[in-house]
Amino acid sequence: MFKYKQVIIVRTDLEMSPGKLATQVAHGAVVAFERTRKEHREWAEAWLSEGQKKVVVKVASEQELRKLQKRAEELSIPAELIQDAGLTELPPSTMTVLAIGPALNEVVDQLTGNLPLL
Repeated sequence: MFKYKQVIIVRTDLEMSPGKLATQVAHGAVVAFERTRKEHREWAEAWLSEGQKKVVVKVASEQELRKLQKRAEELSIPAELIQDAGLTELPPSTMTVLAIGPALNEVVDQLTGNLPLL
């Protein structure tokens, strides 16, 4: 049973190609993990040791990402908002994903538990 998970929240309004979407999710996962490792080393180590559970969910807008980022800060959950560099499909600084944790399941679920899977 997993006690920790990481959740990546993807904007569906951008209609990214599968490759672009995969790259943005991967970027978010790495950056959020690094932040968690700095702020909550014990969470990061526990998540690594139990199998690194990840869940990818979706929202329909940048506004929803920003709202979730603010809520993550209120809950003291490590979160990283990813902005695209604008070299391929999207304009520079487009917010593409919000990566949450890893953190305890019950805490992350307060933030993302009602979001649909991608």
